[in-house]
Amino acid sequence: MSEHTPNLGILYADESGRGLTHPFFVLILNAIKGEAAARGYDITFIHPREDEDCVERCRKAGVDGVCMVCVDFRQPRFKALVESGIPCVTVDHIYKKTPAVLSDNEIGVQKLVEYAIRRGHRRIAFIHGHNNSVVTRTRISQFHNTMAYHNLPVPPEYLREGLYDDIPLTRKLVLELLRLHERPTCILLPDDMAYLGAMEAARELDMRIPEDISFGGYDGIPMTQTLTPRLTTIRQSSDDIGRMAAKRLIDLIESPDTASRKANIFPVELIEGGTIASVRA
Repeated sequence: MSEHTPNLGILYADESGRGLTHPFFVLILNAIKGEAAARGYDITFIHPREDEDCVERCRKAGVDGVCMVCVDFRQPRFKALVESGIPCVTVDHIYKKTPAVLSDNEIGVQKLVEYAIRRGHRRIAFIHGHNNSVVTRTRISQFHNTMAYHNLPVPPEYLREGLYDDIPLTRKLVLELLRLHERPTCILLPDDMAYLGAMEAARELDMRIPEDISFGGYDGIPMTQTLTPRLTTIRQSSDDIGRMAAKRLIDLIESPDTASRKANIFPVELIEGGTIASVRA
């Protein structure tokens, strides 16, 4: 018999079907793959069907451990997986006693909102991702908290639910915001790819960026830093997140009694591009 090659499972169950094609997650997965290969591990992608038993699926796949990404962590079947005894690491979510790797989303949103406020913006809208993830709920909460701290109102129509990596939907939502009687002067987007849809909407209404409307992104992917104007955004440490997720999972597989269960929370960085104008109060 051939010697067993250790194998890391990448579990994803993104209902939007977009998670693993999103440029940010591509960078994370590439980093996971690189770290796994360097440690002698193969990678198996696991996409369970809706309501499928994730524990049984992972056992059938024969993986030594599982990295959970693009998952609705509220579902009991995913909680059952981390409690099954199969080594697990989560990306962008924290379970008790399970290693987790994520960015500091609270600080990221706070940095972006406060940057817009320092530039003189008071009417700030937020198009967020689908509201079935802890990351999205954290960002929404911090948006409200930061605006409240600065005594700035958030009209209900300024908060719009979109989807991550959905350019046409972002274009539609931006058009709706820009057609309001009292439109926002700055719109925060769910991710950097959404900027392409925002640009289309602005062009359709003959509005200039940032002279007539400002935009802020999230993720810091390289592509949107090549556009004109260059996107002001929050950069997440995708390479660090991916490498650390693989490292933590391998440590848990190889040294289960001594491996740490603490979360790794990576700092974020504000990239000052050219899409948030300075405006008069």
